[in-house]
Amino acid sequence: MRIGTVLTVLLPSAMLLGLGFGTLFHGSGEGLGVLIDPLVLTLLTLIFFEVRFARLRIASDQLTFLFLAWVTNFILIPILSWGLASSFFSDQPALFTGLFLYLLFPCTDWFLAFTRIAKGDVPLGSILIPINLISQLFFFPIYLAMFISSETSFEVVDTWRMFWQWFLIPFLGGFLIRFILSSVLSSDRLKSVTTFAGSLIPWFLSALVFCIFSCHTLELAAYSSTFPFILLAIFLFFFATWLMGEFFKRFFRFTGPQHALFAMTTTARNSPLMLGLATIALPDQPMVYAVLIIGMLVEFPHLTFLSRIVLVPNNSLTTSVTKSVSL
Repeated sequence: MRIGTVLTVLLPSAMLLGLGFGTLFHGSGEGLGVLIDPLVLTLLTLIFFEVRFARLRIASDQLTFLFLAWVTNFILIPILSWGLASSFFSDQPALFTGLFLYLLFPCTDWFLAFTRIAKGDVPLGSILIPINLISQLFFFPIYLAMFISSETSFEVVDTWRMFWQWFLIPFLGGFLIRFILSSVLSSDRLKSVTTFAGSLIPWFLSALVFCIFSCHTLELAAYSSTFPFILLAIFLFFFATWLMGEFFKRFFRFTGPQHALFAMTTTARNSPLMLGLATIALPDQPMVYAVLIIGMLVEFPHLTFLSRIVLVPNNSLTTSVTKSVSL
């Protein structure tokens, strides 16, 4: 919850400051573009360093739930994402790509904070972290080729070169650093270091947002009229994933904690990772990055609201919608 709260303040501030800096000091703003690649590399390494690879050994008694969550996150939601992006922005490649990438993959870390608030199954959620991350490692270049290269006029950089350089290298680097520290530090000390690394993510992410908005002020201002449609598409996605969770809860008889976890893992998006990868896979496409950032702005308030809905047993709104879905 703490990361979400910090980002709720930092991201709008970074956007506004970046737009102001880019407007007042246009040349200097464009010069900040040289910082984007180092910031992306640092951000991705911090994200992967924070990932915990525990509890896979106890996954065998939760296979049905894990399978349903995986199918929803990596089959159903990508199809839903493509449908929404096509419906709203089929003739605007940058907006189509940004919306699709924002909606594409589930969060791999802070969704657990909202799961805890909603009294969801946090130990089971920790099993999803490596499953979701490894699945994203596998599917990102495939979906990039299937949905972005084929649906838009963008020339995606060499997908596999980008995959190795900007995904696997930070992943292996973060994992190796964590492995080395775990062998020389006590568990409490390692937890403190991991917590500190996690606390840096919002600041590096905000620095990246500031540089992006400073570099591309004029292009972003030209698309300002499309922002309400972006927000509407994201709202429809949140509503659709909520309906999915209510349907699965009833049909597969999820427990209350399982339902809360399912709602969070299918709603929370991995937008920081997607933003980092998009800047590499699709260079000089500021509106792609802007859609991802706009999504982050509304996601955390929505997750806070959602955690309250699934927390309350027999909520009248939940009950009525569930009944209508089952008819």
